[in-house]
Amino acid sequence: MTANAFTMNSWDETIVSGEEGAPRVAHAHAMMRYAGIIDGESSCDFLLYYPGEGFDGGGSTSPGFERIEGSVDGRKGSFVIRHEVGFDLNGIQGTWTVVGGSGSGELTGLTGTGTAAGEMGQETVSYTFEYALG
Repeated sequence: MTANAFTMNSWDETIVSGEEGAPRVAHAHAMMRYAGIIDGESSCDFLLYYPGEGFDGGGSTSPGFERIEGSVDGRKGSFVIRHEVGFDLNGIQGTWTVVGGSGSGELTGLTGTGTAAGEMGQETVSYTFEYALG
């Protein structure tokens, strides 16, 4: 059995407002590869807030939307998840929910929630996914 994990293939971050080292807002576009119960590739966009110098990130979360193409437990299609991800000096942790009505193909009617957790600087992040097909 393959472990539930995704690997970050790319991360492109741009400051939208503010300056490096000061409070600022940034946009990040990422591409990921999933293995495990979800098998496929995705495109994800996050809106990030950085409070400024000396802040370790604890307690701050960032929203994001990710479209995944591939399969869930062998059923092929695509779906969108909405993230709420936090990060600090130790790593990332987050929750996500399947966006209602976003499933296609054999994933039409997909609902579910999941979590993600990984160490800072690691390319691979573990995830959980509890789902149902309606």
